[in-house]
Order: sequence, then structure tokens, then C-alpha cells
Amino acid sequence: MRTHIVWDWNGTLFHDMEAVLGASNAAFATVGLDPLSLQEYRELYEIPIPRFYQRLLGRVPSQAEWEALDDAFHDRYRELSPDCGLTTGVPDLLNGWLARPGRSQSLLSMYEHERLVPVVDAFGLTDRFLRVDGRTGASGGRKAGFLAAHLTALGPDLEPARTVLIGDAVDDAQAALESGIHAVLYTGGSHTREKLEVVGVPVVDSLAEAVAVAEELTG
Repeated sequence: MRTHIVWDWNGTLFHDMEAVLGASNAAFATVGLDPLSLQEYRELYEIPIPRFYQRLLGRVPSQAEWEALDDAFHDRYRELSPDCGLTTGVPDLLNGWLARPGRSQSLLSMYEHERLVPVVDAFGLTDRFLRVDGRTGASGGRKAGFLAAHLTALGPDLEPARTVLIGDAVDDAQAALESGIHAVLYTGGSHTREKLEVVGVPVVDSLAEAVAVAEELTG
């Protein structure tokens, strides 16, 4: 009986919120929006991303505005993210999970696949995961479809009742629930605890606690 964790990357294993905030504020400037503080960002952020921009603008962004926002975000994120590191304790957590019999893990991110893979590899983590999957196609959407494809690719012996997604966003939990697996949400990323608790899944303040709760959920 295998117990499996699907890890999120941005805001979960990869502590990149300063880069995300800087990139977001660069994007906001393209449509005349004032910069946000980290707390304001975490209180307002939501997925799909166009809905987040709609909330800030008070209207639906035009196609040209959406493209400018998206381009500015990714350009600035690529400049800032190399200065970011792993969340505290990540290597030991990943190694510790694999050291136990019947444990496996994979990585699923909405960061562009071709950019994600070399970053994960540069941290020396690739061999800790059965799969490393990033987003293909347009940015800004939901994770549910990507998670369903990721779980299918992991193979038929993966049991939903013994599989947990650990992430930092409401969308992570919603995707997990739609795929029939467990979810644990971590408060160190894109959302405030108050926003995460609305979903009704366990919410934790450290990744070590997330792993402990994942073990409890899977029996």
C-alpha cells in the first residue's frame, strides 16, 4: 500500500513570495494600479488569475491588458526568483518521507514546465520525485485539469485515499477534492490562513506539520 504526496512548488517547497509580490507589482503598474503590500496581496489573491486582476481593476481586463499584465509578471519574476530559496527544511522533509517504506512523492506546479524542470534540478531535488510536471499552455488557469493528468500519469496503483496534495492556495485544495484525493494547505505562501480555512481541509503553518497531517489523513 503506497502513500503518496503531490507537492506544489511556488509558495510551498519554493519560498518565492517576495519575487511573486515584486512581479505582481510590476504587472499592476502596466494598468495603473498601485503596488500592494505582501499582506494585501495574500488577502486579495485568487485563482484564476484574471479574476484576481478583475477584482483589483473593478472590471474585466481587456485582452491587451491581460497580455501586458501577464508578460510583465513573468518578465519580472524571472529577474527576481533566482534570489529565492527553498522553504526551511525542505530537503530533509523530502528525504525523510522517502526513507519510510511505502512512501512516494511527486511535484506538480502551475509554473511553466520548461522553466520549472531546470529550477528543481538546480536544487538537486529531481530524483526525489516520481514525476515533475509544470504547466503547459496558457497561464492563469486552474490546477484541477493538470492534477487529474498528473495522477493518471503516476499510474493505476495510486490510491486516492492514500494520496495527499500539499499546497499553499485554495485552488490546490479545490483541485485535490475534484480528483478525490486529500489536501493540506500551508500558510506560508499566497493566501492568508483565513482564506485557506474556508475550504474545509487541514491548514498548517509549516511543511513538517503538513507531512504529519498527511500521514494522519492516509491512515
